[in-house]
Amino acid sequence: MKLVSAVPLLLVGTLSTAYAGSECGSIAIADMNWNSATLMANVDRFILEHGYGCKAELVPGDTMPTGTSMTEKGEPDIAPELWSNSLKAALDKGVAEKRLRIAGKSLSDGGEEGFWVPKYLVDKDPSLATIKGVIANAGMFKHPEDPDRSAFYGCPAGWNCQITSGNLFNALGLEKAGFDLVDPGSGAGLAGSIAKAYERQQPWFGYYWAPTGVLGKYKMVKVDFGSGVKEEHYTKCISQADCENPEVTMYPPSPVHTVTTEGFAARAPEAYAYLGKRAFNNAQMNDLLAWMEEEQADGDVVMEHFLKNYEGTWTSWVPVPVAAKVKKALAEI
Repeated sequence: MKLVSAVPLLLVGTLSTAYAGSECGSIAIADMNWNSATLMANVDRFILEHGYGCKAELVPGDTMPTGTSMTEKGEPDIAPELWSNSLKAALDKGVAEKRLRIAGKSLSDGGEEGFWVPKYLVDKDPSLATIKGVIANAGMFKHPEDPDRSAFYGCPAGWNCQITSGNLFNALGLEKAGFDLVDPGSGAGLAGSIAKAYERQQPWFGYYWAPTGVLGKYKMVKVDFGSGVKEEHYTKCISQADCENPEVTMYPPSPVHTVTTEGFAARAPEAYAYLGKRAFNNAQMNDLLAWMEEEQADGDVVMEHFLKNYEGTWTSWVPVPVAAKVKKALAEI
């Protein structure tokens, strides 16, 4: 009888610890320096900590250094939002060598990159939706420090899109057309340049990406290069720092993935499974990012807003026992 009665006790014990995350241990999550990534990092930290028993901490991250460190050093454990085209060769190598795993898509619709102009310009002159039209009207895009030159606002130094936007700037012959490639200094500087142009209804031409609160708030039109997408050339040349002969191509849709180290995936399969299901669509993300900017909220605040207001979304990512634990922790904030 003792053996029989021990069976249900054993089963209860097994169920209660199934998602305790005892193997998860201490983990580091890369907190990238843009809003959608910091939202994901904070959501992952809260769910992994309270739902799976991980000892999770956020560490500063950026695309290239984080990807390199995960491959070479096995840390941090998780990169919630990596734009995979930016380091495709390195990611493929890391996966092939069983150092990295791609858990799933963090943006289910993928990311969108391009060169943009404000919609109010295109409303007045539809030709400005094309690169030929922009070049023909280069004089309207005044450089902030040199009235004799035109300004193209590129990607901040250190971001991988600095490489792609720079290579496409060269491929399009924009310097010969009178443009200088302006480094905005930071993501905030780039966003600020769009906001300033909008407030004054002035011309603006530069690189940006979606989903973002900026493109949700300020209506922009992606400039058509007339080239279509040359995906192989983009991957092998445009996205490489040593691209010697860049050709004109539109940005291909950007797969955006959650990447983990092999060590984390192997020791914490339940937590890894959550990351494989955790994905935002662009409409959701635009709403969240717009709210984040309007409220001037940091990652921790927008995480709480998301978990409390989008319960139907995040509970679909986790088993019922995990959701219960997360809800309990959320109620105690």
